Amino acid sequence: MADKRVWIFDTTLRDGEQAPGYSMNLDEKLRMAAQLKALGIDIIEAGFAIASPGDFESVRQISKVMGSVTVASLSRALVKDIDAAWQAVKEAEHPRIHTFLATSDLHLQYKLRMSREQALDQIRMAVSYARNYCPDIEFSCEDATRTDLEFLCRAVEAAIKAGATTINLPDTVGYATPKDMKEMFGTILEKVPGADKVVLSTHCHNDLGMAVANTLASIEAGARQVEGCVCGIGERAGNAAIEEVVMEMKTRHDEYPYETGIVTQQIYPSARLLSTITGVKISPSKAIVGANAFAHESGIHQHGMMANSRTYEILTPESVGVQKTSLVLGKHSGAHALRGHLEEIGYKHITDSEMPAIFESFKNLADKKKNITDADLIALMESRPSKRENVWKLVSYTVSSGNTINSMACVTLAKNGKDVTGVAYGTGPIYSALRAIEKIVRHPFSLEDYSVQAVTEHRDAQGEALVKISDGRGFYRGRGVSTDIIEASILSCISAINLMLDDEVEPSGVGISAYKIDESNDMLIGHTDKDSEEN
Repeated sequence: MADKRVWIFDTTLRDGEQAPGYSMNLDEKLRMAAQLKALGIDIIEAGFAIASPGDFESVRQISKVMGSVTVASLSRALVKDIDAAWQAVKEAEHPRIHTFLATSDLHLQYKLRMSREQALDQIRMAVSYARNYCPDIEFSCEDATRTDLEFLCRAVEAAIKAGATTINLPDTVGYATPKDMKEMFGTILEKVPGADKVVLSTHCHNDLGMAVANTLASIEAGARQVEGCVCGIGERAGNAAIEEVVMEMKTRHDEYPYETGIVTQQIYPSARLLSTITGVKISPSKAIVGANAFAHESGIHQHGMMANSRTYEILTPESVGVQKTSLVLGKHSGAHALRGHLEEIGYKHITDSEMPAIFESFKNLADKKKNITDADLIALMESRPSKRENVWKLVSYTVSSGNTINSMACVTLAKNGKDVTGVAYGTGPIYSALRAIEKIVRHPFSLEDYSVQAVTEHRDAQGEALVKISDGRGFYRGRGVSTDIIEASILSCISAINLMLDDEVEPSGVGISAYKIDESNDMLIGHTDKDSEEN
């Protein structure tokens, strides 16, 4: 079955993170990388090392902890990029340098301003230079599907002769059809010497909604590495969704008799974690992991489901990690029972040092809710506050509001052991609370997007708030969960603000001295900590 093994290359942390709204900090990337390892991903593209110091450091840190998983860094076909990529991945047990160059005439003429012959020389140089660092080298022909097939063959042959072990032929702009993909891979295998001795890879974008179909066609034509992202995130319309490709092969094994190392029960937890980290909700109608993927409202469908679930379900929720059981816990449940159930629903790596804080949060929730379901536990686990000390955390809040008065909020936040209280007025309790927070952190921002919804059912349901804020330099998303939607909104804003301030590099014109507070409506009440240091 060796020729039926398909390797899964995940680029959620590189191509996926480049999509607007999906940026992650180092801690978040490490959490996502750990989950990708649990999912059974073979190769994790951890970032683009040359892009920024943050990208370099995230690739380096991920490389140190991934064990048997191959860790790759993307690089242009340039010496400085390849140097940075190697420095970032060299501590991995299985490092890979992934270098690329555009090969279509359109890109060569207008972007790179080089001839075909110059491109071939660049490919030979880059691959051979990278090969001096490590034996695992992937070369990508950017815009391969719009490249003249004869020249594409020459480019692939040059890369193979220079030492590339994986050749990626991406549909960079989502232009191709399944027929195009089969023709391209078939031509490479037929005409390029040594093509059958390397791993051919496919990387499809979804601009015309064809990414998964094109990926499957590529596999049929001989590709044995699939590149994609969890939930299909990525630039523009995104990439091929890893979970869709994998479950298509698993469900229709008669048509796609291929094997992967994916632990399918970790698919839903992976999608859920991505949504939690980025603050971007999974579309309810998203295949495999959407909230409606296993919902049946039609009476005819419900009747069929009761008779035999296979009438309308071609795969079971449990096969992708969706827990349909709902063991109810309550305020009298102990820490051991809680930990055991958390492990059952996918949280298998809770440390002894983490458990007391988790149990305390559980007991606080149990005081507010009579019964706690799996959905409540998932929300609790995924909205845990940061363990870092140098971030803002909520201490307390009070709001007053009504249809005949201006809303007022008094919010107290803590950072580095210091409490700061702010008061602000607004047109509603949430608006006034966010204004109070803005006064405390002394960094102006605008609210770009805000939504709130119930996590569970019934009147005591937890509310989940998602916000997107901007300070003119970038967009930052946050998520908060509470039985009180005002508290959930405050928590989501604090989460986004911590990302915003973490990303701050001494922005000019913004700071304590530059931030003017409107004393007519707002107050900054100062520190309540034991020392007198400035905020």
